[in-house]
Amino acid sequence: MGRRSPAGTGASVSASVRDHVNTLRARLIASARFNRWARRLPVLRGIARRNGQDVFDLMSGFVYSQVLSACVELDLLAAVAEAPRAVDDLAAATGVSPARMETLCNAAAALEILTLRQGGRYGLGRLGAPVLSVPGLAVMIRHHALLFRDLADPVALLRGETDTELAAFWPYVGGGKSPDAPTAAAYSDVMAASQALVAEETLRALDLRGIRSVMDLGGGDGSFLIRLAQRWPDCDLRLFDLPEVAARAAQRFEREGVAATAIGGSFDDAALPKGAEAITLVRVLYDHDDDRVERILALAFEALAPGGKIVISEPMAGGRHPSRAGDAYFGFYTMAMTTGRPRSVEAHMEMLKSAGFTGLRASQGTWPFVTSVVTAIKSDI
Repeated sequence: MGRRSPAGTGASVSASVRDHVNTLRARLIASARFNRWARRLPVLRGIARRNGQDVFDLMSGFVYSQVLSACVELDLLAAVAEAPRAVDDLAAATGVSPARMETLCNAAAALEILTLRQGGRYGLGRLGAPVLSVPGLAVMIRHHALLFRDLADPVALLRGETDTELAAFWPYVGGGKSPDAPTAAAYSDVMAASQALVAEETLRALDLRGIRSVMDLGGGDGSFLIRLAQRWPDCDLRLFDLPEVAARAAQRFEREGVAATAIGGSFDDAALPKGAEAITLVRVLYDHDDDRVERILALAFEALAPGGKIVISEPMAGGRHPSRAGDAYFGFYTMAMTTGRPRSVEAHMEMLKSAGFTGLRASQGTWPFVTSVVTAIKSDI
């Protein structure tokens, strides 16, 4: 019989071969001579064209996002929602010259935000319609002006040389200090806008049958608990957030007739309110650095009732398979916040295990770029 290879040797050789092949392929594509040759061959011409277009789109992405931002700021989408309108009408309504309005409309049509109809009129496009129909999406698009300014010099941001606007916007950055009322209002509005789709995706992946009490940590203005109450009306609901934010949540609960309690406090407190059978962390942990996440999970473990469930719902990094949403977008967003980072499902599970949780499960849901869900149990043994 032949000598058996040491365990793992085959896998490491295979990985080495793949790395070598991928390196050679990258060098080939980077060769100007190869690209000139590829563009002459029908078989390779399409590949070369797609690669070139993809690079151009990467370079132009900021311009595309600003076209969308201009459409939202000028309320063009609402203006054409009922019926297509001519450039002159849109120009007169917005104070933009007809020539520049035509440039904007054609740009938006190229991006499928608008669509060019007969007679040179413009209507709502395939990608413009969700901006009107998805709750809070327009608020999030406007919010991104802060991020774009923070990314004006990406190298300075990477080196930690930028005094970012996002760090000043989010009240828990820099030690969990309670914000003043105007800051809390802006923060809560963006939280509410971002929570609509997240709540829908989270609740689709979540089973709370048999659970009688839920505490939402870092729950903002209560958007998630309000939707949870609609799905599970018999649950005793509590929200925990910074005092000024919790006060706004309490007002909203009263205004909308939701039987939920808002509790003001900080993750720096010695303990959380105890006894909940489920604790939810919806778009919370990726805003914090590892040591703070470990503290939050430890506090949650202590606060949960025996046999209780913890739910983490947020956009997650791809781990060994980096994703555009988790690693590119949220990676740089949290960098601009100067705190936190997106973590992979596996990283969340390791931190949960370290905190004492068992029974770990994960669900990517329908739209992983919106959120993924990881759950675990506080064993009652």
